[in-house]
Amino acid sequence: MTDAGDFIDAALQRETAWTPPADDREASGLRSYGASIGAVRGTVRDATRKFRGISHDEVTALASELWSVPVWERRLAAVVLLQSSVALLDNSDLTRIEGFLRDGRARSLVDPLAIDVVGPLIERLDDTGRNRAFVALDRWIGENNVWLRRAAILAPLRSLRAGTGDPDRFARAARTLLAEPYSSEIVSEAIDIVLDALPGSSRG
Repeated sequence: MTDAGDFIDAALQRETAWTPPADDREASGLRSYGASIGAVRGTVRDATRKFRGISHDEVTALASELWSVPVWERRLAAVVLLQSSVALLDNSDLTRIEGFLRDGRARSLVDPLAIDVVGPLIERLDDTGRNRAFVALDRWIGENNVWLRRAAILAPLRSLRAGTGDPDRFARAARTLLAEPYSSEIVSEAIDIVLDALPGSSRG
């Protein structure tokens, strides 16, 4: 384990809450230290201050190190690390993130990865890189993995909400998924989340 990984893991194990946190970590099937989301975010913030100036490769390697152990807090710490370092990420990192999403297991891990990491990452790319990323997202839509599909739907949420996204692309993806005879609640819920966020939405 790296020094940064050891620091984060040890800090998370000290942050056990007195009462069980109200989130979906138990349903994920992952082990849990019992730390709150705020404690996880604070731990990652402390780590980035302690280990200043970490490079792109160090960030992605640390995220993989944290994710490799099936503990909810460690995996959330990997998500928070990527959220805080999204400006360092590029198109090549989608493969690593895809691996995380495939084994996401929980909305609390998949949703911020999609909305706060994948979406902003794609928005920062040039036209060539963005087109390559869209090819990956289209492939996720066709995968037999509900978490990848949910992520592909949620990734453009921020840009759609801001009016800078491509609603036609989202509509095509949503129609593809809803046309299937057995649609997943995990995926259809994501479609509803995006529809509710669209400018001028009258849903709900």
